[in-house]
Amino acid sequence: MEYKPLSGREFPRFSAIKTFFRLPYVAIDADYEVGIFGIPYDGGVSYRPGARFAPSKVREISSLGRGFHMTRMENFFEKLKVADIGDCPTVPIDQNQTYERIEKFVGEVLKNNKKFLSVGGDHSTTLPVLRALKQKYGKPLAFIHFDAHLDTYPAAWGCEYHHGAFARHAVEEGLVDPQKMVQIGIRGPLAGGEDLDFVKRNGIRVITVDEIRNQSLSEFLKTLPTFDETPTYISYDIDNLDPSCAPGTGTPVPGGLTTYEVQRIFRALKIPNLVGGDVVEISPPFDHADITALAGMDALFEMLHLFSKK
Repeated sequence: MEYKPLSGREFPRFSAIKTFFRLPYVAIDADYEVGIFGIPYDGGVSYRPGARFAPSKVREISSLGRGFHMTRMENFFEKLKVADIGDCPTVPIDQNQTYERIEKFVGEVLKNNKKFLSVGGDHSTTLPVLRALKQKYGKPLAFIHFDAHLDTYPAAWGCEYHHGAFARHAVEEGLVDPQKMVQIGIRGPLAGGEDLDFVKRNGIRVITVDEIRNQSLSEFLKTLPTFDETPTYISYDIDNLDPSCAPGTGTPVPGGLTTYEVQRIFRALKIPNLVGGDVVEISPPFDHADITALAGMDALFEMLHLFSKK
């Protein structure tokens, strides 16, 4: 199969059946190299719902996506076989069953030796994805986490598993290596100073917006960590962006990054072995003029250019 998008110069971008980047929709065991799939679930949110609708909205908006990267001077459509592999099954009223189905679905992708990007869904869905990756690679992953929030928080309402706790569980379960973990875009306010205890105790590098803005962007980019051949995962919470750039999200926080700053950060990352990534927390019902979905699509575009050719 030829893994090329439907041409926008033959079929207008507002037409045709919607798939991610207008790419072919294929079976999970087809001969693609990077699969993009949706995780339509938002049962782990603590404020605004709606992220269950993100996969379909991002598919629609990604009709505007193109493949050629003007900075890298390469085209991911030419570099990789990328396809839409559908949505992961979920159970909207049962988190345990949803986790089981996510882990099983991602396990099937990995069994076929594929790499992937997923579109959530709330951030709680990243945890079962990481569990499947640990099963595949047998060791903790290096982890790049874009977010306004630390997501290492304690249980809420007596519930351990929610979108603000996935990173804590990922560390505690040995799914990610805290010494090879970086969180980007973090800012306050916090419920209390004790919310910082977990990251301090585990030696996680936390990059706040202040750290980025207190120097030139070019100087900041020189401070980004380097990554080795350890399998690496990127989790991109759209609320790392300022609400002016991404209003359509569950827990917006003022004072965030701009889409341009994030583009520059992606372009500065050196990741020899990216195995997967996600874009989460886009809530289309709270979006305006689809700008949050556009920002999510752009993050997918940047990540697709970080995958190395087999």
